Amino acid sequence: MELTRMRRGWGTLCAALVVLVGVGLPVQRSAAAAPVAVLHETGLHETGREGTVVDYRLHSAAMGADIVVKVLPARRAGSPTIYLLNGAAGGYGGSNWFAQTDAADFLAGRDVNVVVPMGGAASYYADWRADDPILGRQKWATFLTDELPSAVDATLAAAGRNAIAGVSMAGTSVFQLSLRAPHLYEAIGSFSGCAQTSDPVGQTFVRLTVEGRGDGNTANMWGPPTDPAWAANDPLVHADAFRGKSIYVANGDGLPGRFDRLDGPGIDDNPEKLGEQLAVGALIESATDYCAHNLARRFRELHIPATVDFYGNGTHSWAYWQAALHNAWPQFAAAIGAHS
Repeated sequence: MELTRMRRGWGTLCAALVVLVGVGLPVQRSAAAAPVAVLHETGLHETGREGTVVDYRLHSAAMGADIVVKVLPARRAGSPTIYLLNGAAGGYGGSNWFAQTDAADFLAGRDVNVVVPMGGAASYYADWRADDPILGRQKWATFLTDELPSAVDATLAAAGRNAIAGVSMAGTSVFQLSLRAPHLYEAIGSFSGCAQTSDPVGQTFVRLTVEGRGDGNTANMWGPPTDPAWAANDPLVHADAFRGKSIYVANGDGLPGRFDRLDGPGIDDNPEKLGEQLAVGALIESATDYCAHNLARRFRELHIPATVDFYGNGTHSWAYWQAALHNAWPQFAAAIGAHS
């Protein structure tokens, strides 16, 4: 059974790579590759508002660029924070939590700061060992675990109790960031992520994202496939490090589900959008489903409590991730001390 699942997962990943490269889905370059005006100011600098969401910029010394950070501030000081990471597009082109979900409305009034960093397309939000000719300087792990939390806590008078959740590519990154900063996050959420990087299937998934979608070079991230950095950043290999965290993993099976219809969220009666979601979204979700089952099995082997929601039919799309956030929130709230 496990061998059959592995072969199915490998075949699905390869098929997804062909499809994604073929359709050429766009990826917005990171702020490092397309820098904005550098402010050279400490802390979060407000640049605008859209409703209840505040746009900030924070200078990253590690990347030598100003990073856009969208924030729904809590209504009172001393509140905890949830960091919501976007997928492989880095949040641009409308592909971010505030644009694609009801996160702002859903989390308003729950005594939590909601922080959505923008940028990092196809980067795995990692610290790359070398600058990439296409993707530029990638030091996202330093930014997200060192530079951003201190600025958020200072600017928003936050409590220093944090949760982090991410979709797709970031469903891997949330675990990797916790490996780097073990005491930073009380809760971790992975929605449709492939939390394995060093085996052939995991490496294929990483290349699918970095090279197939972002035109970057994974050798600039973690070196050649035999480099120990691949295993060092593999959440599956280091699953025991997450003991004591509040963990929520959600994944569909790739088959058409309740939101995969012409009048579904984000489809807007557009047959092309629906066709892409049913084709590309189905392939990717079935691959992440394979990875999520591996992670769930490893947590069981190690007797690490984790909420795992294999919700059945569903593709790789935002409507399912919005539902996952709703379902995961009571667990996150309990872990960080927010209103559920």
